Amino acid sequence: MAHLNSSLLIFLSLSLLQLFHSAIGRGGERDSGIVDKSYAASRRHLTEEKHFQKLNILARGYMTNSDLEKAIKAFHGRCSRISRIYSIGKSVFGVPLWAIEISNKPGKEEAKPAFKFIGNVHGDEPVGRELLLHLANWLCDNYMKDPLATLIVDNVHLHILPSMNPDGFSLRRRGNANNIDLNRDFPDQFFQMNDDLTERQPETKAIMSWIKKMRFTASASLHGGALVANYPWDGTQDKSKSYYACPDDEAFRYMAKLYSGSHYNMSSSQEFEAGITNGAHWYPIYGGMQDWNYIYGGCFELTLEISDDKWPPANELQMIWQFNKRSMLDLVASVVKSGVHGRIFSSDCGEALPASIAIKGINYTVKASERLADYHRLLAPGHQYEVMATMPGYKIRSTTIKMGEEAMTLDFILEPTDSFLPHQCYNRSSMKVLEVMSNPHSQVALTLILVLAFLYFLMKRRVIFNHFRGRKSIVQRRVSAV
Repeated sequence: MAHLNSSLLIFLSLSLLQLFHSAIGRGGERDSGIVDKSYAASRRHLTEEKHFQKLNILARGYMTNSDLEKAIKAFHGRCSRISRIYSIGKSVFGVPLWAIEISNKPGKEEAKPAFKFIGNVHGDEPVGRELLLHLANWLCDNYMKDPLATLIVDNVHLHILPSMNPDGFSLRRRGNANNIDLNRDFPDQFFQMNDDLTERQPETKAIMSWIKKMRFTASASLHGGALVANYPWDGTQDKSKSYYACPDDEAFRYMAKLYSGSHYNMSSSQEFEAGITNGAHWYPIYGGMQDWNYIYGGCFELTLEISDDKWPPANELQMIWQFNKRSMLDLVASVVKSGVHGRIFSSDCGEALPASIAIKGINYTVKASERLADYHRLLAPGHQYEVMATMPGYKIRSTTIKMGEEAMTLDFILEPTDSFLPHQCYNRSSMKVLEVMSNPHSQVALTLILVLAFLYFLMKRRVIFNHFRGRKSIVQRRVSAV
């Protein structure tokens, strides 16, 4: 009996100790109000210093920021035919945020979908930056040799940002140089936060500008600390931990399962069914990059937790790459191997129209590109959809499709409404004028401009009239003088 009580006491002690460590891990150190604060600060500083030293040891074998830049430039040097490199901005410390584009026509605007990978969002989760260089080099080595590599290079504009947070990496901490968690720094749909542009971090601003410029169809950010494919929404309106589906929940579940199913062991997770999770159901976050991409960028993004260990020993990186390689390739290829794609034209002159594509019953719209009018709409296979194309000044066109396992091409030809003049063709400048004219404030301003122009005309006319009348009287005086 005494032995039983002793065992029970040990079990309870270990359980309490584990609970304490768990609380520290998720919430950080807590101040009880009893411990001397100067002592606590000194202790915390020592703890952080030991943690930094530990991570410094683990970082051996990982690329430094300087190594990463050299690796990116070396990659481009040997694969310049199918790549270009560029910087989307700089970190707080001024480190360039280098990106790689891989395509058979890099830098050229084409009627193709674009996909992006982002690594190292959190400074202490560096596995993604290593894997993304592996991915770039694998595509370079296997283009025109491997069918999947060739499919991706020929049909997708793939953009890779190995490190979003180089400062956090060098400091061996989660946040950036200002100690801000970059995955909480985006504007949020539920709460007024991060709305002040001047308060956002330079890394966040760079990502937002990049997304608005490039028109990505889909993307994924690579994280560490778990093994799961996470999809929107990341938060809830009432801050509860519960499943909160976005309008394209079916499509996101399909994408998440595609990644998990191709992974070596993600789909066999004991914690997450099928190795996927809705973000809010796992734990809600606000100001995340994933939701912002979907709402404001027209981009379907997953948050991929690719390693249980945030900072595994460098000798395990090759194995982790092998575990994730097929999943990464399949996810990029999905933007051309699934969903509905096409272009939109005018019936009267055949010009490309940057119309919008909507799906009946799904409150989310995808806009075609401005110049080429191509659209790429991800949809879950096995369902029937009514696809609608809309454009101001044109009649709505819709058609019903049944999505199989393969992608579908669906072009639209829109007819002008009766309010359009016969044979009037779309052009961007005229449409912008029409949009401005339809704005009530613009109409008032235009009326004032017209009134002022008319008054100016009258004044000018009167000045001219007086001028000629004066000249006439001078001539008459001169004549009489003669």
